[in-house]
Amino acid sequence: MTFRIAGREDWPAIWPIWHRVVAAGDTYTWDPATSEEQARVLWMPPPPAVTIVAERDAAVVGTALLKPVQPGLGDHVANAGFMVDPDRAGGGIGRALAEFTLDEARRRGYRAMQFSAVVASNVRAVGLWESLGFAIVGTVPEAFRHPRDGLVGLHIMHRTL
Repeated sequence: MTFRIAGREDWPAIWPIWHRVVAAGDTYTWDPATSEEQARVLWMPPPPAVTIVAERDAAVVGTALLKPVQPGLGDHVANAGFMVDPDRAGGGIGRALAEFTLDEARRRGYRAMQFSAVVASNVRAVGLWESLGFAIVGTVPEAFRHPRDGLVGLHIMHRTL
């Protein structure tokens, strides 16, 4: 598997992954009916943000968004989002993409990483982040309308880099 910073030309390969993940409505707070145009704005913002792609056998199999969690005086803390092709979930792509993104955050001078909205019922993601050194520093109760589980919490997770 290889990782690289995505360019505009990568969007057609990212969009099907983004759309399937968000449309499922169980891991991201974005509207499951988000248009492709709006999704591109959300997932491929201008610098200092970077979008990353994971490739296997010349196909995009995952993507990440790395950006400051806050502007100005908070821009030394990174935020990131991760999506893996649902047909390839469970094969280590997410972990490898996360490790690459943590390294990229360090290379870019970030001092820590914060996830502001990890769906509490997403036990695979919570377990992955904890195994990579993240801690739950708070939970906003009933902040997410899960399509099957009803109202669930959103974890705020953090780790230093």
